[in-house]
Amino acid sequence: MCGTCRGPIPHMRSAATACRRLRYSRSVPVYRIREAADLLGVSYDTMLRWADSGRIDKITDDAGRLAVDGAALAEFARERAEAAASAETGPVTAQSVRNRFTGLVTRVVKDTVMAQVEIQAGPHRFVSLLSREAADELGLEPGMLAVAAVKATNVSVEIPAAAGRRQAPRNALS
Repeated sequence: MCGTCRGPIPHMRSAATACRRLRYSRSVPVYRIREAADLLGVSYDTMLRWADSGRIDKITDDAGRLAVDGAALAEFARERAEAAASAETGPVTAQSVRNRFTGLVTRVVKDTVMAQVEIQAGPHRFVSLLSREAADELGLEPGMLAVAAVKATNVSVEIPAAAGRRQAPRNALS
């Protein structure tokens, strides 16, 4: 754990590694290919292939390294999540959800009083409702790095029904 992140970060070997690799900023950042791969939960090679094939636009950062714009990465993450959600997936084999998920802000919808913020953290999509004032103070925009901290009074662990018997999951992350 580190003072900046205050918790484990999915898709990273350790919190200390994550803090060295991810830059926290109030403005929409540019992510190096390795950082983008870590945020999407894929290998560096996969992210590089996607960039080289044009599935996601690549740019160069201030140091001349291959990078991806944060807003473009957020849109790409949302498209991947929507495609995965629409595809038929098998039943849950086992699941235990941790409380903190680092990911990209993919959408911010603000009203006069409230704001809806979507965060894509690997294969998980989180939606948070918060005050407009809080969203404005955080400067939330698509492409920003954020942590979805989940606090619940009940934590469930799931194990699937026997093969051939399928139960409809309730409130399951897809």
